Amino acid sequence: MAVVVHEDKCKGCKLCVAACSYAAISIQEKKAVLNAGCTNCGACIDSCEFDAISFEGSEERIRMDVASFEGIYIFIEQDNQTASKVSLELLGKARGLADEFLKQGKNQIVTAILIGYELGSIADELIYYGADHVIIMKDEPFRMYQTDIYTKAIVQIAREKKPEILLFGATPLGRDLAPRVANRLRTGLTADCTALEICTKEGILLQTRPAFGGNIMATIVCPDNRPQMATVRPGVMKKSLRDPERTGTKEMMNMDLDEKDFITRILDIVASTQKHVKLEDAKIIVAGGHGVNNPEGFEILEALAAELGAEVGASRAAVDAGWIGQDHQIGQTGKTVQPDLYIACGISGSIQHLAGMSQSKYIISINNDRKSPIVSASDVTFIGDLFQVVPMLTDKIREYKEKNGLNPIP
Repeated sequence: MAVVVHEDKCKGCKLCVAACSYAAISIQEKKAVLNAGCTNCGACIDSCEFDAISFEGSEERIRMDVASFEGIYIFIEQDNQTASKVSLELLGKARGLADEFLKQGKNQIVTAILIGYELGSIADELIYYGADHVIIMKDEPFRMYQTDIYTKAIVQIAREKKPEILLFGATPLGRDLAPRVANRLRTGLTADCTALEICTKEGILLQTRPAFGGNIMATIVCPDNRPQMATVRPGVMKKSLRDPERTGTKEMMNMDLDEKDFITRILDIVASTQKHVKLEDAKIIVAGGHGVNNPEGFEILEALAAELGAEVGASRAAVDAGWIGQDHQIGQTGKTVQPDLYIACGISGSIQHLAGMSQSKYIISINNDRKSPIVSASDVTFIGDLFQVVPMLTDKIREYKEKNGLNPIP
């Protein structure tokens, strides 16, 4: 469908111009004119008092029978016969959503979608972590991730099983795969969610994500199409406790692949020479903010991180200043982390940053402003110049390690 303007009805009142968030409408010769910025969101249609704007072909729109869809499905990312952390987190969240549905008298089965070749005992582990049912697609073409055939596999499962909800991790793989699946299924997708809830009145999935640079949190719904799809950031959900006594069912599914299905082929895999930042899995993080002052300031933090066996993180202010890469960013517009120890150096502690690290088990801050929000969020605070405190800590830790034969600190 596309938005169209009926010139014979248009009065040039500019109500639609005010309603458009994309500056996609202008008034020319007293008539509304759309430009290439139009996203077909329909806001202008609702604003028009003269029925001068409509969706072309809107009367022919086919609505889904949403009542025929059921179940919460999770796409499982796996590597080396191990399910990814975010996949287990999504299983934990799915169990919580299923409990919310149950309060409304609707039983929703939690199903894990497992695709690959050498899968080991992953299916059993998924059941231990909360899956009621595991759908397995195991074949040689699935040995390595390929967008086209993985898309076809999940679309086949979704069309046959008709899930109410379909969730992916907001990882590089998930961000590549989920939009393609949503497009094939003609449904919506909310990316990078930080919260998922069930609307108790209508049973609709409330999908919350940061918007406008993290300054607001937007809650998005998909009332008319199924499945309701979302990608969820690693680290924001809690995985269920592993229960080896838990039981569930498994189902093998096959997919017929033709030569035409292989649009792309993997010829070679070259390992990156750049260090890969794994903040979500880090036990210890040393993070820097605006107070680090420049790229050289992060070298001091890197020295401390090296002694601790830690990863280096950063606030948005430091990333926006160009002092460190975006893959180090922590917060609403970055990564969400839950390390055992978080050391915040020169970070004031904006709401957006705290949202990304407040679940850390132990927080130490180094700041020269005792009124900074990070201070009240910390277990221990060093009030002082980070350029003096951090090198001192690094030296003390190095001395402790040498004295006790520790390298690195466990």
